[in-house]
Amino acid sequence: MQRTMLQAKLHRVTVTHSELDYEGSCAIDETLLDAAGIREYQQIDVYNIANGERFTTYAIRAERGSGTISVNGAAAHKAKPGDLLIIAAYAVYSELELARHHPRLVYVDGRNRITHTRDSIPVQAA
Repeated sequence: MQRTMLQAKLHRVTVTHSELDYEGSCAIDETLLDAAGIREYQQIDVYNIANGERFTTYAIRAERGSGTISVNGAAAHKAKPGDLLIIAAYAVYSELELARHHPRLVYVDGRNRITHTRDSIPVQAA
């Protein structure tokens, strides 16, 4: 059996640009892509915390260290500069791979600089 699982997450990144006339995609600072293990042109899901919009697109590389998160093309209607996003990538794993699988979770500050990483989501008290 194979299962689709969370591979990586960029948590609460801030949109820096929204480019309607660009060819689509989401440009992400290369430092963040590397930290999360997200590849350029990989499919990503984007969850907009500010307005509840959810959409699927693909990642492209933005300048390393720039803090850029640019939502481009038609998706620019779903996010504007200043909005907080969760960007998630999923992958398919075999049962054998799942025994060793941990997602790469990347947390940032208000300027999209990495503050810390984790390999699991903390359990919240009820």
